[in-house]
Amino acid sequence: MASWSKLKYSQRLFLWLVGYSLLLVGCFVVFQYNREKAFKAEELNARLQLVNARLLYEISRNGGNVDSLRYEEFPFDYLRVSVIDYNGNVVFDNTLDSLPGYSHLNREEIADALSDGTGYTLRRHSESSDNYYFYSARKGDGIIVRSAIPYSVSLHELLSADYGFLWFMAFVTLLMCTIGYMATRKLGRNIQRLNRFAERAERGERIYDTEPFSHDELGDISNHIVRLYARLQKAMADIAREHKATLHEEREKIRIKKQLTNNINHELKTPVASIVVCLETIISRPDMSDDKRDEFVARCYSNALRLRKLLDDVSIVTRMDDGGATVTKENIDLSVILCETLHDFEVRAAAAGIRINLNQPESVMMTGNAGLLLSVFHNLLDNALAYSGCSSVDINVDGSDDNYVTVSFSDDGCGIPQEHIPHIFERFYRVDKGRSRKAGGTGLGLAIVKNAVALHGGSISVENRTPHGLEFVLTLRKT
Repeated sequence: MASWSKLKYSQRLFLWLVGYSLLLVGCFVVFQYNREKAFKAEELNARLQLVNARLLYEISRNGGNVDSLRYEEFPFDYLRVSVIDYNGNVVFDNTLDSLPGYSHLNREEIADALSDGTGYTLRRHSESSDNYYFYSARKGDGIIVRSAIPYSVSLHELLSADYGFLWFMAFVTLLMCTIGYMATRKLGRNIQRLNRFAERAERGERIYDTEPFSHDELGDISNHIVRLYARLQKAMADIAREHKATLHEEREKIRIKKQLTNNINHELKTPVASIVVCLETIISRPDMSDDKRDEFVARCYSNALRLRKLLDDVSIVTRMDDGGATVTKENIDLSVILCETLHDFEVRAAAAGIRINLNQPESVMMTGNAGLLLSVFHNLLDNALAYSGCSSVDINVDGSDDNYVTVSFSDDGCGIPQEHIPHIFERFYRVDKGRSRKAGGTGLGLAIVKNAVALHGGSISVENRTPHGLEFVLTLRKT
């Protein structure tokens, strides 16, 4: 039993199929053998019945005299003839010197002849002659004539089945086993592959549909199972990846908020400390001259403006960090916002001797937040005027695309060292910290620009121009 359980399913199935085939063919062979044997026995009985009929005719013609029977003329090498009355007594036997004194009514062929008219026995031992015979009996008028031939080797061969048929059935059995082996082997390959798939699935391995199944119903079902599992595995991997990305994003938001809080605290210290120092000096020196007092008041005012600018930028950053949920969008004209930006910087640019060139269509309609876009353009133009040392700024707008509008800000200033370019959109990052603080920068301007552009479904890039200057290129989605 243990050895049977160690066999593969296809092998066990093949053995079951072989056993079934052998049983089926064996039953058919036995049935056919007995049927053929019975047919040959009936044929031999029919020939002996002709002999019996001829003997009954001779006895009737001779007035019941059995001594004058001539049975040598029949086509049998050795023929035994017996005449038995209805009481079962043998009244004649051509092979015996002395007749038996017991009744023959219990003989099968005699009983059948009395009831049906004819009867035969395939093989029975004769007590009187000590031989085996094939008996055939026929009922006559007051007597029963029985003829018999010895059950010899030749008769056994005559009554045996055709060996050609047996060889044919053996060939059919071998053919059935071969076909069964091929079928079970094909089935076994599918089952083995499904077993390998189940083992890999249990171990949680990545499943790729690489091994082909057979092109039948079982193969189709197996392919469906593997593909469904592969899709499920991919879906679970995507969910796990999205979950991991979401967790990373949440951690990154928490980290940025902590960093933002720390940076805000750091940035607030300088203007607040300067205001406190100026006010303490004014309070502690009531006899201070008016010019000196005005200087300290002006310094307080400048730091207060810087503090307000920092708080405004932090407010914008916080709104964008909330995912833009609080940022409302509407149909706006980008050309109007750019014209408003130039108007805000017109006096400052003229005082610094910087020329601003605006090249744009009359109207560029899009869906967006006017306040955020105004902050974007303000920050870019403010950086160009405050830090680049340029003499001109060029603003070009391309609204020919149906889906996007492209805006470029370029100047002819000093540009930015290449190693700083990957970091300039980081919060509180400054290329020249001392100069930026002196100019009143908060370090949040370009971070606001990048996030605001992203909220409008766009992107921003920056690069140094040749031979000098810096260029920002913004791409904004129109809808």
